[in-house]
Amino acid sequence: MDKGLLRAVLLFIALALSEGRVVKVPVGPLVHVEGQPVSIRCDVSNYEGPRDQDFEWYLMMADKMLPLVSTFDGLFTDSSMKDRVNSRDISFVKLSDSSVELKFKSVRATDSGVYRCSTPSTDSVISGNYYADVELKVIGDSLKVSPLIPKAAVSAGESVELQCNTTRGFTEHTFLSVSWSVRRANNSGVLEQILTFGPDDKIQTGSNYTQRYVDGGLLLDLRGGGFYGLVLKAATPADRGKYVCTAQEWVRQGHTWRKILERSEDMGKVEVTATDLQYTLSLAVSVSPQSAGEPTELRCQVQQLLYLQNGRLGVSWVYSTRSAAAEVQAEVMVASLDQQGALTAGAQYQQRLDRGDIALTRTPDNTFILRILQIADADMGWYSCRVTAWTPDRKGGWTISKEVQSSPVAVQWTPKTPGLSVAAHRVREASSAGSTFEMTCQVSGQNLQDSSYSVLIRFEESGAGGKSRKVLSLSPDSVLQLEEWSEPGRIDSVVLEKSGATEYRFRLYGAQVSDRGFYCCDVTAWTRHQSQDWTKIISAESSKIQIDFVHTGPVFNISIHSDANDVSLGDTVQMKCSVSILNASPNTGDVAFEVRWFQSSMHPLDNGVSPLISMDRYGVVKKSSSNDSSLERTDQYSFTLSLHSVQHTDVGEYYCRATPWLLSPATGAWGKETELSSGRVLLAVRTEMWESLKMPVGYGVIAALVAGLLSILLGLAVARCCFSRNPLHTPRPHNKLMDLEMD
Repeated sequence: MDKGLLRAVLLFIALALSEGRVVKVPVGPLVHVEGQPVSIRCDVSNYEGPRDQDFEWYLMMADKMLPLVSTFDGLFTDSSMKDRVNSRDISFVKLSDSSVELKFKSVRATDSGVYRCSTPSTDSVISGNYYADVELKVIGDSLKVSPLIPKAAVSAGESVELQCNTTRGFTEHTFLSVSWSVRRANNSGVLEQILTFGPDDKIQTGSNYTQRYVDGGLLLDLRGGGFYGLVLKAATPADRGKYVCTAQEWVRQGHTWRKILERSEDMGKVEVTATDLQYTLSLAVSVSPQSAGEPTELRCQVQQLLYLQNGRLGVSWVYSTRSAAAEVQAEVMVASLDQQGALTAGAQYQQRLDRGDIALTRTPDNTFILRILQIADADMGWYSCRVTAWTPDRKGGWTISKEVQSSPVAVQWTPKTPGLSVAAHRVREASSAGSTFEMTCQVSGQNLQDSSYSVLIRFEESGAGGKSRKVLSLSPDSVLQLEEWSEPGRIDSVVLEKSGATEYRFRLYGAQVSDRGFYCCDVTAWTRHQSQDWTKIISAESSKIQIDFVHTGPVFNISIHSDANDVSLGDTVQMKCSVSILNASPNTGDVAFEVRWFQSSMHPLDNGVSPLISMDRYGVVKKSSSNDSSLERTDQYSFTLSLHSVQHTDVGEYYCRATPWLLSPATGAWGKETELSSGRVLLAVRTEMWESLKMPVGYGVIAALVAGLLSILLGLAVARCCFSRNPLHTPRPHNKLMDLEMD
């Protein structure tokens, strides 16, 4: 164990075990460099007697104690030290009543030794310690620094090595640190700290070099034997300047470091020659399309690349259209790859990139490739590549150093106009009601690649201005869908199927009178690339096939009759809807009717009103309102509507509609006839005088009774409160005449 540390431990134990005087000096050894000023402090505590204490300093020799200075005895100094004491080279300063400081103006190597601080006793009882020793070590100024820059002139991107060789004659109890700094021409000669190593083997970087050190741009070279090296990697013109190497010698006092010596030497000037980044581009169409839907590939090769160093390359692909005079009209970014390899698509190409229709790749020889798997006519135009060079900056980011755009190349072909034609053919004629109608549509396409067809069957009523409606359709994915065909009981009467590669067959079972008209096919050609949505190419309409069989059945009429048009509230009224046949009556059971009753406003046509009650041709009644009504078939051609307990909401016009159904003797199928609509009857509700007055009179009587009762109660309450009798008052007799005076 170190002698100074041992004495400090023994002193601490003595202080802990005693309660007397305590004399304390710093823990040694105290290491100082020859020629430097030195101060050694001494404190006393826990003493008795006067507050102002005296001190004596000795230099402990091998065989004696050499007196140096005393605070109370001017003749205390040994004769060998009088010259230095008289010249104030050795002196003392009283810091307080209980502390003193021994001072050396310029300490010498011969001053090394153990110094004792002693205090004469002023205590009534000898207790504690009356002196303390501390060792002083004076070392020579032997620290030397020899800087070297092996290569002071480098090109941008190369490394700069800064070497510091240090030597010293004394290493016990001392520690070394080495720092590198630079003085630039543009910062008024101020030293900028780069990196410091030591004294505790830790590394501290300057604020502008922290990120560079983290990124590996600063490397320490510790070979030992006093050699310290710092390597600046990927130097830039900003690294120009005069570099300085500084070595510092330290000692540890307690938990802190104290610098005792420092040497700085200029290392010389570093020149970094800027080298401009250079490269050229060569763009070519490696896979050229001949028509839409074919793959296309463009290659952008980076050539004559110089001085990229630790940089990276990125690319942006640009599409443009040009006028007849070869002037650029608009430029759109297709996609780009940044220096990190992140892929970004232009707004118009994002979906195609997500679907995989567009791909960007890069080869090891710095060739960027753009692939369009299935090109479209809209992709024809001019393409160019823009290559960007990125270099790392001091803060760990990336900076654009250069950007070069290639000459555009044309991607063009002679587009072929797509064509589409549809021919409709009658396969089976609908000769009468209830028979089957069948037609085919043959599709013929020109210049259509990888296409599929959708087919829509459209119906158009006969006559000028006839309405048109969609029947059913077949999508390019062969999904069948009913469009505007929603007649109850006839959902399965229409069929559309693909009967050949380009042939589609439409079939209508049980044709009705209402089905007479024109039928045609609307065909659309679609295409899609990989998993994308269908894209429309062209549409065409077929010729029209007519269903026009002659209706030879009976002629029906319809009429309506009400047993009363003006009824009272709560009454029951009946209305009869009668169907008559003008021609020969069909056999019983060969005709059926669908009947619907309506209540509407006074508008002449109110087709938007839903039926009040209905009966289908099978006799099933269905109500669609909450009123109290019923519908019954009184005979084969009469249908009676009964309104029970008529209310004000039942006021309005009523009419009925009937649809005849006939059974064909030839086919055995039921045929639907034209719907019949009756005239309208008005239903009014009478209101009796007493019925109109009953409610107001009732309310009036109740209000009068309540008001009278409240008046009586209020009068009784006032009488009891204001006119009650006095208990001390004697009532007058009623059997005597009252005196006039009393009156």
